[in-house]
Amino acid sequence: MQFQQLQYFVAVAETRHFTRAAERVHVAQPSLSQQIRALERELGADLFLRARGNITLTDAGEALLPLARRILADADTARHEVQELVQLRRGRVRLGATPSLCTGLLPDVLRAFHDRYPGIRLLIEEGGSHDLVRELARGALDLALVVLPLPTPAPALTTVELLREDLVVVSSPEAPAPGRGGRVIHIADLAGERLVMFRHGYDLRELTVAACRAEGFEPDFAVEGGEMDAVLGFVRAGLGVAVVPRMVATRAGRGMRVTPLARPGLHRTIALAHRSDVAPPRAARELQRMLLER
Repeated sequence: MQFQQLQYFVAVAETRHFTRAAERVHVAQPSLSQQIRALERELGADLFLRARGNITLTDAGEALLPLARRILADADTARHEVQELVQLRRGRVRLGATPSLCTGLLPDVLRAFHDRYPGIRLLIEEGGSHDLVRELARGALDLALVVLPLPTPAPALTTVELLREDLVVVSSPEAPAPGRGGRVIHIADLAGERLVMFRHGYDLRELTVAACRAEGFEPDFAVEGGEMDAVLGFVRAGLGVAVVPRMVATRAGRGMRVTPLARPGLHRTIALAHRSDVAPPRAARELQRMLLER
């Protein structure tokens, strides 16, 4: 049984005329008649009683008609659903990102994406790069914003560098300026500061601690274990200073003193990652394009 045969059958059943049915489905009448006969042979029953000038359904035709209409309707629904996805009217994007990027980079890009494609659901998962790489590998995410280099080799992932971002020191304006109170601060000056530190597994924690140890000292933690919003809140409260991305510090706005790190400073490289063996869905590819062109 062919889909086209069902289309022809419904057309004849509704017009009760082979020639008019052929015109409706844009096919020559002999071809339509041939396909109807082939369908009847396949089913082993006549579908129409053919009397001169009078076409009626047999019992078999009456039984087939609602089923054929349902099959054709389901096919139209399937076609419509696929077209909706192709045209980015519906669907979802599962995006992973570190909390600092959710605070700094993503809000403006996601707003622009949502304005352009309001029917696409955005599912965001926050986590460290290690966790996000694992979620990508098991197919739980379409895309992820990760910090390079990756914590473990990931040959099954494709990464595209997105940006290189400076890190800065933030402190409460009501507390003494960190370091020597100058316009910039050296990593070595953090030896005299109490730090508000992120939880274990946070890329920024590993980067900051490694930089302090490279200068020959262990950082002194006033508070540790928080996510980005908590760290910024503790800094505003005057509990200590923190090393954060410049974008985050900029978005934090008033109530925060921002001191750049002296050259060569600290930087991090952000990349957009996806699985190499599976092409991201159309909506995810569009978000990827907007991130790369931001």
